[in-house]
Amino acid sequence: MQEVLNQHLSLLLKETIQTVGAGRTDAGVHASSFYAHFDCTLNLLEQNPKFIYQLNSILPNDVAVYKILAVRADAHARFDAISRTYLYRICQVKYPFNLEFAMSFKHSLNIGAMNRASEILKEYTDYSSFSKLHTDVKTNNCAILDAKWELSGNELHFTIKADRFLRNMVRAIVGTLIEVGMNKILPEDIRFIIENKSRSLAGSSVKAHGLHLIQIQYPDEIFMHI
Repeated sequence: MQEVLNQHLSLLLKETIQTVGAGRTDAGVHASSFYAHFDCTLNLLEQNPKFIYQLNSILPNDVAVYKILAVRADAHARFDAISRTYLYRICQVKYPFNLEFAMSFKHSLNIGAMNRASEILKEYTDYSSFSKLHTDVKTNNCAILDAKWELSGNELHFTIKADRFLRNMVRAIVGTLIEVGMNKILPEDIRFIIENKSRSLAGSSVKAHGLHLIQIQYPDEIFMHI
């Protein structure tokens, strides 16, 4: 997506544009909310009110821009984010229209047990057990602010909010919580998995296409209210 945005912004603005995104997601993961920052010589908000329409008219069908906001010169789309929220969708009936957006899973799941395990997640900060191995991050510490499972029609939704996420973290957590839901492990076993900091103890990562980045929050002071 970054390369696509750079190419089309540069075309419209007639200058080289390099966007910086709010972060990276695994291949196949969707984003209904995503932010990127870039510098340009024009004041887009004043000089071309139709810019968003023009940009969307040339972007591929799977990429859309909804808003352009003025921010401080030192604002950073990745490092200034306060929190990110992901949604994982599991479809429990055969529904062809969801093939690209939700994981199909027909086994019954104990949602109460999965939510008890989700509450335990919030008691910890080191999530090495759910991180992809051999990453270049300085710390595996995160603050999970919320994590819960809810039924939504024929789907089961897992929503998780944190100040930051490790690579593959959400998919590994979901895979582990599914094992809780299938009564393969107990909710309290989550403590043992986290405290031993071993990826081999956690469940398998679920498929990427069921994962959606749905919200990123920023401090109000980075925005220029003009």
